Amino acid sequence: MSWFVSYVRSSVGGKQVMAVTGLGLLLFAIVHMLGHLGMFAGRDAYNTYAHTLQSLGALKWAARGGLLAMLAIHVAVAISLARANSAARPQKYAVYRTRETTFFARTMTITGLIILAFVIYHLAHFTLGWVQPEHFHQLDPAGRYDAYSMFVMGFQRLPILGSYLVAVTLLSFHLTHGASSWLQSLGWRHPRYEAATSKLGPLLGLGLAVGYAAPPLAVLFKIIEL
Repeated sequence: MSWFVSYVRSSVGGKQVMAVTGLGLLLFAIVHMLGHLGMFAGRDAYNTYAHTLQSLGALKWAARGGLLAMLAIHVAVAISLARANSAARPQKYAVYRTRETTFFARTMTITGLIILAFVIYHLAHFTLGWVQPEHFHQLDPAGRYDAYSMFVMGFQRLPILGSYLVAVTLLSFHLTHGASSWLQSLGWRHPRYEAATSKLGPLLGLGLAVGYAAPPLAVLFKIIEL
């Protein structure tokens, strides 16, 4: 186990662990977004989707445990790398200029921490029912948990909608850099594919931002309603 700890604590190893866990979280973000787009199919379709997920039993808890583990590792390694980078420069530069880096890369730490805070809040709202408990685990006419109504009632409140839109925008910033850099961290980037891979991050970031924002905004403009 000591070799693994040393590997993770190294700059190269830490970045590779960040790449693998980040890729796993990215895939989950895409699947989760596609599920939310089911709101446009109506109450019955969305509640069927939500009921199917809740009926997975042990598999559901295994998936949740795996996601939480990936998130914890991703955050822990990110903090470790940030501290190591800071310790490598005990004195600040008299004049600081960034070279060959992007806005998305420079804001990875702060966007990551804000996203983490929102994920905790989001779980408290829709998974644990601590926010708006009066709408939590209400039943639809078919006797299923009415996730559709909970979604609509949640995003009818402007503070919840606003915080969500800020979070998904920051998520798109975070993934714009992450999706472009994970191939490089794993040593799989090749000059032949540079043009395509450089566009991967921005396209994924934009797609996720639009996909996540669309259902709540549809609630705001009463395209999706009870």
